[in-house]
Amino acid sequence: MTNTNTPDWVRNAIFYQIFPDRFSNGDTSNDPAVIASWGSKPTIDNYFGGDLIGITNRLDYLQDLGINALYLTPIFKARSNHKYDTYDYFKIDPNFGNEHEFKNLVEEIHKRDMHIVLDGVFNHCGYDSILFNDVKERGKNSKYYSWFNVYSYPIEKNEVNYQSCGGTWYLPKINTENPDARNYLLDVAQYWIKEYKIDGWRLDVPWKIPISFWQQFREELKTEFPDIYLVGEIWRDPSIWVQEDTFDGIMNYSLRNCILDYCVYDRMDAEDFNYELQMQSRVFGNNIYGQLNLLGSHDTPRIMTECHEEINRIQLAITFLLTYIGAPMIYYGDEIGLTGENDPDCRKCMPWGHECDWNLSIRKYYKKLIQARKEHDALRRGSFLPVFIFNGIYAFQRKYYDDIVLVVLNPRKAYHDIKIRYQGTDLPDNIIWCDLITGEKYYSKDKQVYIEHLGSTKSLILFPMGIPIEEN
Repeated sequence: MTNTNTPDWVRNAIFYQIFPDRFSNGDTSNDPAVIASWGSKPTIDNYFGGDLIGITNRLDYLQDLGINALYLTPIFKARSNHKYDTYDYFKIDPNFGNEHEFKNLVEEIHKRDMHIVLDGVFNHCGYDSILFNDVKERGKNSKYYSWFNVYSYPIEKNEVNYQSCGGTWYLPKINTENPDARNYLLDVAQYWIKEYKIDGWRLDVPWKIPISFWQQFREELKTEFPDIYLVGEIWRDPSIWVQEDTFDGIMNYSLRNCILDYCVYDRMDAEDFNYELQMQSRVFGNNIYGQLNLLGSHDTPRIMTECHEEINRIQLAITFLLTYIGAPMIYYGDEIGLTGENDPDCRKCMPWGHECDWNLSIRKYYKKLIQARKEHDALRRGSFLPVFIFNGIYAFQRKYYDDIVLVVLNPRKAYHDIKIRYQGTDLPDNIIWCDLITGEKYYSKDKQVYIEHLGSTKSLILFPMGIPIEEN
């Protein structure tokens, strides 16, 4: 049985992922001792000084874009620039600010009717964490010794003799089979909800932890906080993670792969694409509305780079992302055309003060589609129905009561004389439809929209104008 208890606010959410060190530096007094100049080339271990005040200062920018939900990669005290090596789960990293500044950020977010989701890294901690340090110093006398899988003592990081995440020496794995370790991590999750009113957790590498932990995690959090959003980082088969006792959604990397294969690489035709979407629909059931859909993240090349900076291809991918079922997520900077290969190149600084270098056409495109999504219940809550599948062309209908949208995607060659049938609506047979992007008008007859010319690598987002066509 699929879970249908995803918080209702997620259906209206348009997420924006922020990598805090690279987004905005609002307070230079908390900068690391050594930082690179803002906008210079990122490496695996350099720092740039982005912080929580910087995010707070840019909330107006995000609201203007149309964002109403933020996902922050880890903000807890840690040594690295990415903070996935937690030192203290109960402390904000001092290079990002302090607990007061975080509370202020959350309050400012909520004042704008926005939500915030934090990154929970519960599979592993940092080599220098307060937990693992105690084990290094006390060995078997440490109360945390059984919280880790240590094969010999003393601890050796050069020839790792403790279980770690992916064999990485600075990420010792927490033994979540240990009841005390479990309770500690559950206390962490509840603490940030109770004390700071966060709205959700994105859970890192959950497949490395027994699913029984996540079932307990969900039960304890949802009992007290039913509107909390729990989303797991899942790259492969999502089926076991979206059952009624686990997550509300996943970071939908499998959907990202399909979008790229269809819209960008021409590895799929419309039939293939439809097959993959139908398979996902069967897996997710009604919970499909809770999935976190994305074109890129801090762990992937940027969409601009994936598309080789072909704007038409980028627009095709954006069109699908923002008109499909589920919560769309924009990776910071994608809306202005930032480029970048895989980590660390995809973690460049947001180029504030260099707006002349922004791709304003992409930003305008995002804004227009985000606004349309906000204005049309069909795009946030509506049903999904494929209505035309022919070689490269894929068209679908989103419908919610009397609100209807037709989306047409064509990543291949141009076509002529296409007829798209709309279904299950009380709209007149013969009306005018308007494309959101160009404003061009299309006409329907017998409930079929007639498209005289559909350009190569083009998309249409058609809304009925409700104006009957006068018969000659």
